[in-house]
Amino acid sequence: MAEQLKNVYTKEYIGNLANKIKEYYSSFDEEKFCKEIFDSSWQSLELKQRMRHIAIVLNNNIKLEYEKQLEILTLVSKYFYSFEAMFFQDFVEVYGLDDYENSIKALEIFTLESSSEFAIRQFILKEEDKTMSQLKLWTKSENEHIRRLASEGCRPRLPWAVTLPNFKKNPKKVLEIIELLKNDKSKYVQKSIANNLNDISKDNPKLVIEFIKSNLGKTKELDWICKHAARTLLKKGDKEILVLFGYEKSKHVKINNFICKDSVLLGEELAFSFDLISENESLGKLRVEYCISYLKANGLYSNKVFIINQNEIKTLKKSFFKKQSFKNMTTRKHYKGKHKISILVNSLILLEHDFVLE
Repeated sequence: MAEQLKNVYTKEYIGNLANKIKEYYSSFDEEKFCKEIFDSSWQSLELKQRMRHIAIVLNNNIKLEYEKQLEILTLVSKYFYSFEAMFFQDFVEVYGLDDYENSIKALEIFTLESSSEFAIRQFILKEEDKTMSQLKLWTKSENEHIRRLASEGCRPRLPWAVTLPNFKKNPKKVLEIIELLKNDKSKYVQKSIANNLNDISKDNPKLVIEFIKSNLGKTKELDWICKHAARTLLKKGDKEILVLFGYEKSKHVKINNFICKDSVLLGEELAFSFDLISENESLGKLRVEYCISYLKANGLYSNKVFIINQNEIKTLKKSFFKKQSFKNMTTRKHYKGKHKISILVNSLILLEHDFVLE
């Protein structure tokens, strides 16, 4: 089993953090700091809770005014990287909302080796116009991490983060950021733009469809952004989006030789295979998916669509083989009983098969 992300904060990691703070703040009590980090609540805390706990203990042990605290943490942050260093941003989120200028400068620095995408959202919620103006300035940065923050920070539905209700309702200001970044050459930034548009599509699909209509076919980078941004709309079978990407034609396609067991054990994999065939013309541009109708605890069903293929197939026949795991995960618990698998081609259901999870 993979190591849980929250366990990145080992005693060695926290000890190194304490040592670095001591270098820039001579009165810092390293032993007291480490003891307060690993208190009686530590084991019960999840990843983001541990980040918040570290931020609180930092504040309790760096007994200075906020601006002076930031000076120390800015120097220390250069030695810590990736997602595990996001307690620096969390510190700003908790203690810096009333000091906008110093906090924004700190978040810009902290994002270089980590990401300030969560913390900036509290500033958007508190001072929307001012913060969105700052994001526009960040779109002009020479650093891709800062440009990416301009997009990632204002995503209406950023995972693991607070939502931005105003932008779910009206994403006009977010689309202004996207327009400034859409021709960015950095894949890191492009991915954020596409994810932002995908977020918007869940509440304002027509706006994303209009963006795709206006930008599809201009450059290979914009084509990639549009395709990645449309993934939720494609899964939903939006007819306008299917036509835009050339997935409207599938009546000539048939399924043959579908093989799938009638039952699968909890914790194991359901294997299935099938052929797509066409008699008179090549299969063409197809989006091939399968949908599992999962039985829920209340006896109802929830559908989850998985992509198999989304390319042009120039032959008259194409075979597919897939496996679907039924191991319980933190994100999905499986329930024994009747389930269903469906095969979809360009969002049309060509076959359905019932099976039992035992």
